[in-house]
Amino acid sequence: MSRYLTPSKVALLCVVSTYVEGTVPNSSAIPVLSFVVSNLFPPDNTDNESRSFKRDTYHVVSINQFYEALSTHVSSIPGRSVWDLFLKKIWSIDSCDALESYFESMTSMLVKTREEQLRDRDDGIAPETGRILLSRSSPLGVFVRRAQLEFTRLQFHDSVNLWRGFIKYRLETYHAWAKKNPSSEQTALDINLLDLGLPPSSPLAQVMYSNVMEESEDDMSVSTKDAERLLEFQVGELQKFGGRVPSEVKVQLERIMSSGVTIPSLSHYLRFLDSWKAGDYLSAFDNLHRYFDYTMHSHDRSFYQYALLNLAILQADFSCYSEAISAMQEAISIARESHDMNCLNFCMSWLYHFGKAFPQEMAGVQNAGRLGTEKEGLAFLKAKAKETEMWSLLSTTLLSEAKLQAQQGEGLALAFENIVKASHLNVTKHLKNSMGPLLLLQISLFARTGLTHLSWLYCEVFRECYSDKALLEDFLRSIFRSCQILAQKGCYKEALVCANEISPDILRSMKVNQHWVYFIGTLQLKRQLHRDSIESAESLLSQLKSIQLPDVDISSNLSLLEIEFNSRKGDYGRALQLVEKAAQPVQNESCDVLTQVKLLCVKVQFLTKTGQPHSGLSLAIRAASIAYHSRVLAGLWEALCAVAGVLLHLGEFEASTEILESIVPQVLEVEDSDLTARCYSLLADANIGLAGKISKGRNRDPAGKDYMTRALEYLHGAYDNFEDIENLTGQCETVAKKATIMHLSGDLLLANDYAAKYLDLRKQNSDMA
Repeated sequence: MSRYLTPSKVALLCVVSTYVEGTVPNSSAIPVLSFVVSNLFPPDNTDNESRSFKRDTYHVVSINQFYEALSTHVSSIPGRSVWDLFLKKIWSIDSCDALESYFESMTSMLVKTREEQLRDRDDGIAPETGRILLSRSSPLGVFVRRAQLEFTRLQFHDSVNLWRGFIKYRLETYHAWAKKNPSSEQTALDINLLDLGLPPSSPLAQVMYSNVMEESEDDMSVSTKDAERLLEFQVGELQKFGGRVPSEVKVQLERIMSSGVTIPSLSHYLRFLDSWKAGDYLSAFDNLHRYFDYTMHSHDRSFYQYALLNLAILQADFSCYSEAISAMQEAISIARESHDMNCLNFCMSWLYHFGKAFPQEMAGVQNAGRLGTEKEGLAFLKAKAKETEMWSLLSTTLLSEAKLQAQQGEGLALAFENIVKASHLNVTKHLKNSMGPLLLLQISLFARTGLTHLSWLYCEVFRECYSDKALLEDFLRSIFRSCQILAQKGCYKEALVCANEISPDILRSMKVNQHWVYFIGTLQLKRQLHRDSIESAESLLSQLKSIQLPDVDISSNLSLLEIEFNSRKGDYGRALQLVEKAAQPVQNESCDVLTQVKLLCVKVQFLTKTGQPHSGLSLAIRAASIAYHSRVLAGLWEALCAVAGVLLHLGEFEASTEILESIVPQVLEVEDSDLTARCYSLLADANIGLAGKISKGRNRDPAGKDYMTRALEYLHGAYDNFEDIENLTGQCETVAKKATIMHLSGDLLLANDYAAKYLDLRKQNSDMA
């Protein structure tokens, strides 16, 4: 097949010829020319239509598109539309020789050069009038000149294939043309067959045009230029949004490549991306080398740094971290030597985020003095991004700085200031792809400050407005953040329905599928832990630990779940060891203060349960102080609950009650049923303790009854929240406390009912375990 010309481009040339002949009136000129130019130079849109990139099975521009664009416009000839003139033009090319003559005559559509005009003036030839001439530098003029040049470069068999493809392309319009031109000599194939008196079934016609009447998908009229455009589009989509090449697109690409098109080197890069996302390391490595081997021959090593950049990313995705760092350092060196600031800035940004995900792997590089601290690295990236006007990198750097400030507890004001700067940059510079990370960071910050309803709202905004512009990993994170919010309220079924709405095509990528499996697994593990189903939880935990996703937040979340698992088993020694192990990275300056607060609260709970409340008091106060100064309000309410729990064990019921009652409204805002249930349970215990103090030595004191009644109301709230999240142990403890209160109040009937309910829950708990 030819490098540029296709039957659809020949048809576009016929439209241009019709326009040049002056038969298109002014009222129809703009729509007709717009149709031609839009198909020659398609805009780089990012809407859903361009992302789907629908093409006809046989050609770029179908004949039906010509009919829709031209049939509604009248021509300068009475009774004829532009579509009728277009049909007459394409059917006037009635043989392979006529096609060659048509291309030879294209020069007459162009304005003559200055030398030709001077020669005509000397020869006394008057300028041609009565038709439109195209400027040689205009879009249509460039198209005509290139089409003529490409046709002269064609080998004979390629020009014959072009002619056969053109016959097949226009075949469905034969009856429409014959109806409008009954006096013309009519044949659907070749005028030479008509001159020789040969029917289409003759042996000669069968030899020449046997495949024209057949519906064959192997004879696709696609040029190398069209194949390159399609490959560039697919590569751009994979680089922007991740994922893999859809199956139907892959089949179509393979069919195009096998139809005689010269395979562009970009096809190796597309195979590299698809193999990489599929988890096929050997194929990805091989195709990456093939692509850059071809690229080096044509670009003289100017793309060498990009080869190393891609190699580093590939090695990092397959856990070859030392090789990835080595390749990235070499890419940085070459980018500096060649003054490629775009590549250099991207490499530095990647190295910064790699260091955040794998601080232990970057320790040697940082100790060697090649990189500064995180703040210095972010300052460097911001400065370089401004210098080179890489606004997307600047937006990402501002968000990274905001995230670092929030994690280190430097204050929400500074974090939100950088978020506002990034948001302003995204809006003014139209950075649609940067809206995903921006919204995800806001979702995280709202959750840290206890504003769960805002976090949920921003998840909905992300999915409704920006999901088609975001990376697949970001889209998945928003989905699973919504699932976490639903799960912490006990809406497990809704959470699973939300997670299963993800299209199976999205999950074809190995990395994306691993994230999906991990998040679903954590939701199931949390549910099984609440149910005290130790065997199921142990199985899920071992599977999740085997995935090992390279994400600090994910690993810390799994550590907390493993600690809770050992606590449910009653193995507090192992649980404390895991707490100490998880707290080791806390010494790092990049540790998240929310993780630090959670670990301190867990340790306080263990110390309290093992009869060491005095040791836990200082840790609980420290956790509350860290959370307060960092404005991590969700962690602050949990730390204050831990403080109240320690005070209860020390007999300070009044202080515990004051603390808990002051934070109940804020705890309800967090929409965490487990935290709400614990808060209500602690309030009930505190009121029971106060009732015991007042009633000590006195019988049936009215104030004691008030405390007992209040404690019973709090237990009702605690039971409802434990029931929402299916926490059977919490339900059992709550019902046991209710039975005790009823027994102390003298209501033996209700006490027996609660005792029976307690036994039922214990039986249900043992059945699930």
